[in-house]
Parts: sequence; C-alpha cells; structure tokens
Amino acid sequence: MSPSQAAGLDVSAVQAALKADGIDGWLLYDFRGLNPIAADVTAVGKQGGHLATRRWYYLIPATGEPRGLVHKIEKNSLAHLPGSTTRYAGRDQLESGLRALLTGIRRVAMEYSPGCAIPYVSRVDAGTVELVRQAGPEVVSSGDLIQRFSAVWDADAIATHRQASEKLYRVKDRAFEAVARRLGDGVATTEYDIQQLMAGWFRDEGMISDADPNVSAEHNSGNPHYLPTATVHRTIRKDDLVLLDLWGKLDRPGAVYADITWMGYAGTRVPERFAKAFTAVCGARDAGIRLVQEATRAGRELRGFEVDRAAMAVLRDAGYADNILHRTGHSLGETVHGNGVNMDDYETHDDRRLLEGTGFTIEPGVYFDDFGVRTEINMLIASRDAAVTGPLQTEILSLF
Repeated sequence: MSPSQAAGLDVSAVQAALKADGIDGWLLYDFRGLNPIAADVTAVGKQGGHLATRRWYYLIPATGEPRGLVHKIEKNSLAHLPGSTTRYAGRDQLESGLRALLTGIRRVAMEYSPGCAIPYVSRVDAGTVELVRQAGPEVVSSGDLIQRFSAVWDADAIATHRQASEKLYRVKDRAFEAVARRLGDGVATTEYDIQQLMAGWFRDEGMISDADPNVSAEHNSGNPHYLPTATVHRTIRKDDLVLLDLWGKLDRPGAVYADITWMGYAGTRVPERFAKAFTAVCGARDAGIRLVQEATRAGRELRGFEVDRAAMAVLRDAGYADNILHRTGHSLGETVHGNGVNMDDYETHDDRRLLEGTGFTIEPGVYFDDFGVRTEINMLIASRDAAVTGPLQTEILSLF
C-alpha cells in the first residue's frame, strides 16, 4: 500500500509534504524491528539476502538528496533506496555520523509523539530522540507523514475495501439467520458454533483475518474484546442479546480491511434497556459521521480527536459517561488497526488530520456488567466528501 511497497519510495512526494508542513526532513530509524512504520515506508528488511541487527537511519530532507547511515557489516541495508549512504562501526562513528547526517536540519520528523499522546506513532525510543536532539534539530511528530505514505489507499485498495465490506455484511446476515433457525428448531447452539460457521463463510468468500469473528451473547457483549473459543463460550438462548463483530480483507496482496459490528436480539421484542442504550450509540455514531461529512464537504481541516468528542458528547448527554470503555474509532489498513488517524480523544489525544484516501471505523459503544451494545461502520475520505461504505443499523435486529 505504501509507495515503498508498490513502485518505490516517492521521495519527491515526501519532500512536497515536508515543505507543506514546514519540516526540514523526515528521519526514519529502526533497530531490530522496534519501528515497523519505518520498515514499512522504506521496505528495509523486505529485500532479503541480509540480516538487519544494527541501527540504521534514513533521512529524507525537504530539499536535496536523501542520505542514510548504516553499520559497516550491514552496508547494503539501504541499497534499494535513493540517495547516498555513510557507514559506521563503533559508537563514536555512529554519533559523529548522525551529526553529519543532520547537518542543516532544524526541524526533523520522527516516529515520536509528545507525551506519548498517540502511542501508535511513538515508535522511536526516548534515548534515540535525545541523541538526535543533541545533534541539533528539534524533533517533531511524523504522524501525518505516516498517514500520507503508509495509510492512504489507492484506487485498487479502495476497491478491495468495498468488496470486503459487502462480504462482511453477507456473513453477518447469514450468522443472524443461523441463530434464528437453530433456536427456532430447538437446536442447541453456542457462540463458538456461530463463530465457526462465520469462519467457514469467510473462507467461502475468499476472505482472511487476523482472528475469527466475535460472537458475544448477553453478559459477554459487555466485554468489548471478548472472543469465544472451543473451551470458553456461552450457549445462546431465546431472548439473548447477540453482538457480532467481524473484520476481514480479501486474500490478495495489497487488500485492506473492513470491520463492522451489528446487534441482534433472539426474541420478538427488544427490552427497553437494550433499545435505549442502542439508540444512544446510534446517535453518537451519526454525530461522528455528520461532523466528518460536513468538514470534508466544506474543505475544513478535521482531526481525529474532534470526531471522538462529537460522538462522546452524545453518549454523555444520554447519561452513559460511566459506561464508555473505548475510543470512537480506529484506522483501517492492511492490518485491521492501520497506521492512520484514530477517532480518539478518550484513550489518546489523536491530533492527526483526516486525509483524503484514508479509511477508518466509527464504533461507539456502552457497556454494563450484564450486557453491552455497539454499532460499527466504516468511512472513507474522498476529495471534498466522505462516504460510509455500508448500511447503517438503526435498531437492534429482532431475530423472531
């Protein structure tokens, strides 16, 4: 998905972004996989033929040729990238080489977040940040650069997301139908049974995921990260609340995820307590959608924490402040939690911008000891617009 994975690192595009943001350079650094973002953008370690056990640095300046610093026993670590490379061996050579690398750089972006406000970005250790500062530059966050060059989807990726979304909705429908049919026929069924049916339908649909889908009944729906297993699961009974959370992507290179959550009730009339809570989370979801669409259509800059605040305000006004356990949404990508902006001012303070070509979830929920409700949809930012890439659930689905 990133330029480095497709047709090579687009240095000119990085330099244009640096100039637009008033930053003198982007310093990409890694040591033994501590910074997977740097590895993704540069494709270091994906070329094969050599080990990567020593520190490396790759600077893309706003103006001029990129330059790197690598260990002498791993002299070809950056050979696939444009620019010149200096080699070091001992610690003194590393520190002097880093100072030379950063000559003329006043503000440098790294995978760093002040106060660790965005831990997903904060991949460079404090000691390395100190070492760079000692060389002279001010270190700023590369958060929006990461999005541009590791989280923006091209047309092919967008197409895979939309296809994955359609498949997830089909699997969701089949799962609720299976619950209703089994209970209606008096066939004992569990969360795990339905989960495994869904996993099979994923395979039928040509979908893959990092885990099997989540099926949560009654009190298990109050645990946002519950997953049934062969040994730990609950029987689904009549009049149970059932939460389905499913995420997946096409089984092909470059495909990106879709991720949805829907609620069902294994009865005819949804209890008022469940319905009231679900109305609130739908209102929170819609407030987030509305803000994103209004801002993008107006050409106004919007940041992740603002979307979270808009959604959370609805939940708090409805009296559910003590029942919130997580942020409003997360980035999507080739992994289900991508490298882009999250809709978050609750767990973190994500001040990254919503950029054209990025996809994310909006998934507010409220949770209690005996049940929980959540709605989850996906959004895609386009040019002066934003779209929800699937249907919106407006009420808990009665299965009978």
